[in-house]
Amino acid sequence: LMIFEMRTYLMKPGSIPKVEELFGAGMPARAKLSRFGGFWRTEVGTLNQIIHVWPYNDMNERERIRADAIKQGIWPVKIQDSILEMESKILYAAPFSPHFEPGEHGDLYEFRTYTYGPGQVAKVMEAWAPLVKARSAISPLIFAGYTDLGPLNEWVHVWAYKNMADRETRRAQAMKPGQWPPPRPEGITLLKQTSTFAVPAKWSPLR
Repeated sequence: LMIFEMRTYLMKPGSIPKVEELFGAGMPARAKLSRFGGFWRTEVGTLNQIIHVWPYNDMNERERIRADAIKQGIWPVKIQDSILEMESKILYAAPFSPHFEPGEHGDLYEFRTYTYGPGQVAKVMEAWAPLVKARSAISPLIFAGYTDLGPLNEWVHVWAYKNMADRETRRAQAMKPGQWPPPRPEGITLLKQTSTFAVPAKWSPLR
């Protein structure tokens, strides 16, 4: 089982272009230590955020690589003065999920986060499993998984589109009773839903 660290930073207004430039300049050296999933800046939702994703084999590898990056002086990049808030989530992928593999899918990525009652995400995954292949044929699923550290009981799924018009078209194609969205199992309580639209950096492995 791999883990996926999703880090979301709220930055000072106006700082994003410089932050993206510094991040991109530091990435080649950092990517030699471990694979990088992707980098995005928010466009709809909470603004002035960056989202970056780091896959690791496990927490031990994460700790070792992060310590190595600091020791070598190649990471973190010098953006600390622009950071207002930081959040980190450790996610496990669903059995049917892609793993933030590199690819070019478009200029709009949608990060959807659903919060369920305690212990209910497993049943949500079961409901999704038979329907994801057909849905992903309409627009690519980039990742679907659940939180293990950070805010708990969250189901996070990431979708890629060419642009907002493409999203509207493809979601309309997908929305069919019994096919999408997946039916909510009996006894499952959906507590909260959020959606963030983000644009990938030109140098991001996913873009």
